[in-house]
Amino acid sequence: MAIYHLSVKTVKRSTGRSAVAAAAYRTATNLIDDRTGQTYDYTRKQGVEFSEILIPKTAPRNLSERNALWDSAEAAEKRKNSVTAREYEIALPAEFNDEQKQACVHEFSHWLVDRFAVGVDVAIHAPHREGDQRNYHAHILTTTRAIDSTGLAKKTRELDEKNSGAVIEVRGKWAEIANRHLEQANVTDRIDHRSHKDRGIEAAPTFHLGVMAAAMERRGLETDRGNQLRFILAANKALQIARLAHMALLHQMKQVARKSVEALSAAGNILLNRNRSQTENVPAKSKSRMKPSLEK
Repeated sequence: MAIYHLSVKTVKRSTGRSAVAAAAYRTATNLIDDRTGQTYDYTRKQGVEFSEILIPKTAPRNLSERNALWDSAEAAEKRKNSVTAREYEIALPAEFNDEQKQACVHEFSHWLVDRFAVGVDVAIHAPHREGDQRNYHAHILTTTRAIDSTGLAKKTRELDEKNSGAVIEVRGKWAEIANRHLEQANVTDRIDHRSHKDRGIEAAPTFHLGVMAAAMERRGLETDRGNQLRFILAANKALQIARLAHMALLHQMKQVARKSVEALSAAGNILLNRNRSQTENVPAKSKSRMKPSLEK
């Protein structure tokens, strides 16, 4: 079943994170942070099925190399609390094969490059061995600055707020692209980026367990977040069943009402035809007596 999930995160220097480290971990590669001299070797990490880098057509060609791209992203920021990268985490339809996953993510990533002129580093991850085997997902790391012919330039401030028009545009574009690829794959499911409220659906919002809680749940240990999520899912399912039953009842009532109208209409036609028949069978003399005289 295709589900919609797109979360926007940032890599902040103030929390001790580095765009170079984030890229190395997401893509299972070995990168050296030129700013700090630290090496991040995640080549033993498993589960990365595909990765690629996309940059604007006018960008310096050296930025198509992963280490150069993220070293430049780090070098462009001077403050201790700088945001050095932005990340989009998206759920991929389990119905897609490997080629379809890559094509869908590539199109969305290419759109991000064209729309915001940023550098994009894509990694498609397979589900964890002990987790839900349908949980294919992609991590799309982007620069927080547009890239022109000279390198990293102005900040993409329009993407800073999670509820900004630009972020809403991004969320909608992913739904649009994913749905088109679902259709091409002959999958009937569709995803929708709108909230339950905007779609007129009464349901409690769900949330992700988080790394620690998910790991405990996989080991068979119940967690407060896990219990809360299970309760919400059960309540939403009960609400959905009640809504479907209500819709079925309304449909049944409409059917009964339609049949009642048809029966009344048929009965009316029978009476009308009977009256016509009786009128036509009245003798001519009787008809003449029944006609009112027009003579004075």
